[in-house]
Amino acid sequence: MSTVDYSQRIPNNVDLKSDRRLQRALEAWQPGYIEWWRDMGPTDFNEKDVYLRTAISVEADGWAHFDYVQMPDYRWGIFLEPHAADRTIGFGDHLGEPAWQQVPGEHRNALRRIIVTQADTEPASVEQQRLLGHTAPSLYDLRNLFQVNVEEGRHLWAMVYLLHSYFGRDGREEADELLQRRSGNPDHPRILGTFNEPCADWLSFFCFTMFTDRDGKFQLLSLSESGFDPLARTCRFMLTEEAHHMFVGQTGVARIIERTCALMQEHPDRDVTDFGAIPLETIQHYVHFWAASSNDLFGGEISSNASNFFAAGIKGRAYEQKKHSDHMATDGTYAMEVWEDGRLNQRDVPLRNAMNEVLRDEFITENEKGIAYWNKICTRHGIDYAFTLPHRRFNRKIGMYSEGWFALDGTPISETEWLARVDQWLPSQKERDYVSSLMVGCHEPGKMASWIAPPARGINGQPIEVEYVRL
Repeated sequence: MSTVDYSQRIPNNVDLKSDRRLQRALEAWQPGYIEWWRDMGPTDFNEKDVYLRTAISVEADGWAHFDYVQMPDYRWGIFLEPHAADRTIGFGDHLGEPAWQQVPGEHRNALRRIIVTQADTEPASVEQQRLLGHTAPSLYDLRNLFQVNVEEGRHLWAMVYLLHSYFGRDGREEADELLQRRSGNPDHPRILGTFNEPCADWLSFFCFTMFTDRDGKFQLLSLSESGFDPLARTCRFMLTEEAHHMFVGQTGVARIIERTCALMQEHPDRDVTDFGAIPLETIQHYVHFWAASSNDLFGGEISSNASNFFAAGIKGRAYEQKKHSDHMATDGTYAMEVWEDGRLNQRDVPLRNAMNEVLRDEFITENEKGIAYWNKICTRHGIDYAFTLPHRRFNRKIGMYSEGWFALDGTPISETEWLARVDQWLPSQKERDYVSSLMVGCHEPGKMASWIAPPARGINGQPIEVEYVRL
């Protein structure tokens, strides 16, 4: 079943109506979700009509429908890619065995942990971004923010369906707990540190959707290979929606750079802050912060959990079937600089134990392409400036590198030197205050804030001047 059934209270393409017990459980969870959205979502815009896309199919072509809808009325639902009866497990110790349609008892706790962690990121990002609508630089951007928000809400539904369907009472309790944690709450925070960071301005939002949502892409890619077939099918469709989130981030930062470079070219003897734009150095500092924080999301560099997940067939590598030939990964090693006794030492780590680092490699490679895209803007304007990614060891809070201090290029330094130079690398309070001062909503159709250029085109073939959010 690929077409979404919208006749049901919970839209789905999993024939939910045939399982009355599961349907009742999810319908009982639904009011709590709506209450969470009204409390912790973009509440001040709940009564506004927003030009949003809604999934109507899981087919690659024509899967989405665009129309105006108020966000609390958005038809959140459960969408999985169609089931392939002959699918087999593509990696690990169970290579070639039929994919699991039910949770194997020996992997129950590991799968539940993975699903809960992924699920927790979805409402967290909505909570981080809940007030940004007031300071949107255009109606186009306001609409994109809300599209990201409602789709993160749908991704929560995707994971909650798995918890309710396959994990019994434990799953139902975990699903309830997902609505209780809060981003940044010191007593009841979200599970992963990046999702407790403030995201209080639009430069942060664009960096978040560029880097943190890109981590989400690679986590979903690795889970889309899972031997647990319902999880794999769920994540494949989530990737379809995730692409827009990264587009928002990459093009959003690009438009800020475009505006700044245009002003630098037009007024070479003036400071761009005179015109209400954001200096390139400030943008770079935000890139350092969010790229480093997102690096943490891949976990420790040497990980027995990652090894066990791969061996069990629970979580593979991104593009496992397309890019890798040794799907057992029992003989290979990964060359890594490990931090031990206050120094870096070269070591060959068993490949299965380095699976987090393999995934982080893919993430960094794709980020570098985004950086190159931004640098072409500077080149086109004749501006002698090049954005860079921080080294994977820079400003880490998770993994072995969190135990040391490292410069932007990954060179070990002392804590004293770090403290002396940190404001040269990460956003200073002065920079944050300046960016915050620019955050004044621009809600007139077709108009843009002073610090960002217009997009190249509108949404779904619509002109930029369309009233994407009817205020």
